[in-house]
Amino acid sequence: MDAPEPGTDDSSVIESFWQVARMRAKLNPTGYYTGERPLASLRPPAWAFGATPEQADQLLALVLAGIKTATSGALWDYEAEGEQLPTPGALGIVTDGRAVPHALVVTTQVEIVPFDEVSAEHAYLEGEGDGSLATWREVHERFFTEHAVHGHGFSRDMPVVLQRFAVLYSQTFAGLGDL
Repeated sequence: MDAPEPGTDDSSVIESFWQVARMRAKLNPTGYYTGERPLASLRPPAWAFGATPEQADQLLALVLAGIKTATSGALWDYEAEGEQLPTPGALGIVTDGRAVPHALVVTTQVEIVPFDEVSAEHAYLEGEGDGSLATWREVHERFFTEHAVHGHGFSRDMPVVLQRFAVLYSQTFAGLGDL
């Protein structure tokens, strides 16, 4: 499947991806006998990592390579946007910077900790830079400062939502080599 042409309906591209992904991920293996399960019938939300198209592409490339299996966000941003926190078992469709879907993921673990208590293990699972906690802190302090949607500013004890996920299905598209 090629990337959508400019001006096409992104929701139809995401719906097409979902139809393939839910079958390939075997979300409803006994559906013929037991009927449709909600997990397999309701299209999950589609979203991209990062705050810019470039970040979305870079982070998606890490996910598709199997390097990035965790992410984090400021709890204050979730609250400011009225967004629900991720929950274990929740599905998501990860898109690139052009809103083209590439991966179906499931949240496996969620934890909220102060920024200064994020573990070296979590930093490594995010897969960015050299994978160290020092790099994670530097990158995320900058990110949480530059892209905050809340009015609290950055704080070393700010609550951070840590999320681990697993890729259930991924698909590459023409042009993905640019990631």
